[in-house]
Amino acid sequence: MNKVTVLVEGYARPGPNDSFLASSTTSLIETSDKKILVDPGANKELLLAGLAKLNIKPEEISLIYISHYHPDHFLNINLFPNLDIYEGTIKWRKDKEYFHSDFIPGTDIAILPTPGHTSDHSSLLVSTKEGVICIAGDVFWWEDGQQKSETKEDLLSFKDPYATDEKALMKSRDLVLEKADPIIPGHGKIFKNPTRLNST
Repeated sequence: MNKVTVLVEGYARPGPNDSFLASSTTSLIETSDKKILVDPGANKELLLAGLAKLNIKPEEISLIYISHYHPDHFLNINLFPNLDIYEGTIKWRKDKEYFHSDFIPGTDIAILPTPGHTSDHSSLLVSTKEGVICIAGDVFWWEDGQQKSETKEDLLSFKDPYATDEKALMKSRDLVLEKADPIIPGHGKIFKNPTRLNST
């Protein structure tokens, strides 16, 4: 059975001298024979500390999955120069592209197209003992202290200032809420799907 661990809880907040600080949530998926790093983020120290806490060395990672091409989600790929990089439809091996669809090859981890934050955005659906977890990236985006995930209305109405297509984003949020529980956002805390909290 697959296992998902949040290695780094992502953050996004104003920094000093008119800067902005951001690094994505980084998750580790462990399958029977693979360790998959999802969105390695931009904070090297936090990522390496998260791996060390689990006694995992960087060279033990099998592959990397990127939800979308914003640097706060992928800058740390330089720590893994020899790994294949997967995204929604393409596997990158150095300068070679290989096309795939539906699942990360060799696993039962489903790839869910979730455009809206960006046109290329995708999420992962991972079957675990805790249920079907969605690693949702920036389908749900908020700054530190602004996370609102207690109700469906909160999640659907929250504005994403970086969204490229708000209508597509709303459809993607609905799709994630239909498919998964719990949900790991691109920044902030993992949360239970509020549409399922009262279900039996």
